[in-house]
Amino acid sequence: MDVRKTVEEIRLVPVVVIDDAADAIQTAEALKAGGVPIMEITLRTKAGLAAIETVAKGIDDIIVGAGTVLTQDQANNAISAGAQFVVLPGFDANIVSLCLEKGVPVFPGCVTPTEIMVAMNMGLDVLKFFPANVYGGIKAIKALSGPFPDVRFIPTGGADGSNLKDFLIPQVFAVGGGWLCPRADIKAKNFSAITAACAEAAGIVKDVSRS
Repeated sequence: MDVRKTVEEIRLVPVVVIDDAADAIQTAEALKAGGVPIMEITLRTKAGLAAIETVAKGIDDIIVGAGTVLTQDQANNAISAGAQFVVLPGFDANIVSLCLEKGVPVFPGCVTPTEIMVAMNMGLDVLKFFPANVYGGIKAIKALSGPFPDVRFIPTGGADGSNLKDFLIPQVFAVGGGWLCPRADIKAKNFSAITAACAEAAGIVKDVSRS
């Protein structure tokens, strides 16, 4: 699967926090069943890396990436485990360079004009915008698109089923969030709820694309 093309088409990036790697496959299947075959498994838990490897080796037709990547070692380990993209909460030139050298899409967090310019100078044109609800949300993204018309964003933080439609503007590449795959539902093995949340969101994306 073409990672960037698929993310752009689906326009949703579930942020997935897994406490037990044994839940990774069922979580991935639940996302797929809801029409969102993408998962950003964060490295916030000890099970994150093992969960990435489990999904990468155990299931087809899903894009699995690593989120909350803070160091070069984490990026290296995640890519070795099978991560197909890497997401940073902020900007780190060394991690970005490592990913680019390995040919792995990387989406660093950038919320200021300075950060955006540094990222652009490294050849990036899709950036995470986090936490979106703190740094101005859609209003900020629209304003930043004035001087940076060729940059698109993945806002994360503040989006959910009630306001997703508002986030689906042309300047937004995709919308990230944990509401698509709540940690509590994974722990409770309530996978049907994850499928339902994804199906609802995928339906909203399709409605917006038609309008």
